[in-house]
Amino acid sequence: MQFLLAFIVVIPLIGAVAALLPAPPGLKGTSPDQAVLRHGVTVTGAVLLAALVLAAGFDHDHPSKMQATTDISWIPALDVRIHLGIDGISLPLLVMTALLTFLCALYSYFKMPEGPSPKAFVALLLVLETGTLASFAVLDLLLFFLAFEMVLIPMYFLIARWGGAQKQAAAWKFILYTLLGSVIMLLGLLLIGLKSGTFDMVALATDNGRGLTSSVQLIAVLAIGVGLAVKTPMWPLHSWLPDAHTAAPTVGSVLLAGVLLKMGTYGFVRILLPIAPDGMHTFAPYLAALAAVGIVYGSLACLALARPGSKGDLKRLIAYSSVGHMGFVLLGIASMTPTGVNGALFANIAHGLITGLLFFLVGAVKDRYGTADLDTLSGATGAALYGRAPRLGGLLAFAAVASLGLPGLAGFWGEMLALFGSFDPADGLSRPAFLTFMSIAAFGTLLTAAYMLIVVRRVCMGEKRTEPQQLADVQTYEFAAWSPLVALTVLAGLWPAVLLGLTDPAVQKLLAGGKS
Repeated sequence: MQFLLAFIVVIPLIGAVAALLPAPPGLKGTSPDQAVLRHGVTVTGAVLLAALVLAAGFDHDHPSKMQATTDISWIPALDVRIHLGIDGISLPLLVMTALLTFLCALYSYFKMPEGPSPKAFVALLLVLETGTLASFAVLDLLLFFLAFEMVLIPMYFLIARWGGAQKQAAAWKFILYTLLGSVIMLLGLLLIGLKSGTFDMVALATDNGRGLTSSVQLIAVLAIGVGLAVKTPMWPLHSWLPDAHTAAPTVGSVLLAGVLLKMGTYGFVRILLPIAPDGMHTFAPYLAALAAVGIVYGSLACLALARPGSKGDLKRLIAYSSVGHMGFVLLGIASMTPTGVNGALFANIAHGLITGLLFFLVGAVKDRYGTADLDTLSGATGAALYGRAPRLGGLLAFAAVASLGLPGLAGFWGEMLALFGSFDPADGLSRPAFLTFMSIAAFGTLLTAAYMLIVVRRVCMGEKRTEPQQLADVQTYEFAAWSPLVALTVLAGLWPAVLLGLTDPAVQKLLAGGKS
């Protein structure tokens, strides 16, 4: 188990280096480009298989215990250690990251985005996977920061080199926002490490802030919280996200929404809640207020884009919907209760599955129509996907109703638990204030249903138009890449205990100061 976790984190980086080397003559085949894309599928597939074996070997009777741990001294002068481990909080995120990266590599093998050599594309994809996996596996604050930063450069190039219109401006906006937030976050991490005498996240969580004064905790939460909020993204630090999603290639959007945003919310749960509880307690009402505003703001932005005549881009609309959905995650964290934090972690996974599927589907619609502009797609009578490509239309409608939180699908449980957490927040937090935030967030769910149903009506319904070339329905490779996300969305919706059984004991221990 110990070796397996290290293998999962390191092997994509080795695969990235191998992708840049000349392929052996026996593996080149007729197309070197296809050989390197096949290499990406193989490496990400091996990582996914190892993650599934790790999940199967995980001690599900003790999910609050750190397992598969590696603890090796790296920089003794600073007491920085190569410390890896997983518990019930990080395991689902690790497996989801491995799954989404594999599905993106598989999709790219058949539908490579337009741009430079596939060698660089595959190498960047694998470096990105290493950074995201490491973020969920490391247990040292400085290692977390390095992993957190490691994903920025590959995502920048994926947007800038393989993206669509306005890709350079979107890539620069992404890198500048996230780098600025990260610099501020580093100051907070250094403050915690220097004041407490260790960067070990397990030791700091067990200490539960007792070794840090209230003023240090306040400064640390503010500094680290800004960096995490940019990555989440929290309103009003979200403005880089719609541009990045609109310009990114399909697989870039899937990984950005499904994995990278989760690194921010994971940092709130893994670092700030257990290490600086007093500081979090002070800032929790402000975090909840910004989360509630973000929920309504994201929904209103989506409604504006979905309105006929607004020239709204479908990818941009899904990006704004992420601002609203991640608002529910932040609201659950701000409640500082087991119910709310479990809801936040569940909503994290649900958003990764559902929004990843949505971006795959919107990318497929854009490939077929040549545009993601809603007015162009709907035209005079509607895009009529139900009539022209019924399977694609059905999947888009499924993803839309899952995103709006239909009971029985994954999107429902996380949002409901986050609302329940706000209904009865932690001791010392103003219940009337949190009831207000809960009411605003609940109103946001109605707005979400409104814009998602408008999208389904405009894109999927309408009269079937007769054109010389019939629109292609779901292809075999698309079905292979999308069906796991559909299945897991249904499974998590019908059987939430699978995920909550992992997260709840770990969350209880986290909020109790390291005591089971």
